[in-house]
Amino acid sequence: LTGTSREQRAFQYLLTHAIPGDPHHILQIFDQWSYHCEHLSCVGPDKGERRIVERVLLERAPLRVLELGTYCGYGTVLLAQGLPPGARLYTIEGNPRHAAVAEKVIRLAGFSEQTVELIVGPSEEVIPRLREKHGLMNANLVFMDHWKRCYLRDLQLLESHQLLAEGATILADNVLFPGAPHFLQYAKTCSKYHCKVHRARLEY
Repeated sequence: LTGTSREQRAFQYLLTHAIPGDPHHILQIFDQWSYHCEHLSCVGPDKGERRIVERVLLERAPLRVLELGTYCGYGTVLLAQGLPPGARLYTIEGNPRHAAVAEKVIRLAGFSEQTVELIVGPSEEVIPRLREKHGLMNANLVFMDHWKRCYLRDLQLLESHQLLAEGATILADNVLFPGAPHFLQYAKTCSKYHCKVHRARLEY
């Protein structure tokens, strides 16, 4: 009825209630919106701050992070707030309308372009240009939270363009539901990776 998207409405709620420059509070307000107003397809607090993502960031302390699927910026803020000093996050979003919201969310959280670079475009077109156009030599951590059917294709693109650092961690959300079976099969059988499946509830 308002003519605005769900993501835009969530951002207006953020503007009204969140503390600018406080990433943790911005994530809390996002969670409030998704629990009590409208569902957003974000990684959410159970898999995010309190569990898997936060723990991986603490354990790995990655200096170069690549996120596939920015959506409205929730995962980006979650990743960025856990980065060690001097680290850089590259995040790719194929939907320009979602990217426009995400850009405002990321900057509202206090992250500059030197820390978080948002790249708009289809992942299959952006990944081959990451080194030459965006200066990403390789990534220590890759967080996949975009179209599940693209997980395997994009992992193999990262491999073929030598964009995975030695010992890199690939963190892929929702591989069981809605599911990315071909990606899972490849990761388990190609002998390049040690795999672990983390059981978690769906967000919100």
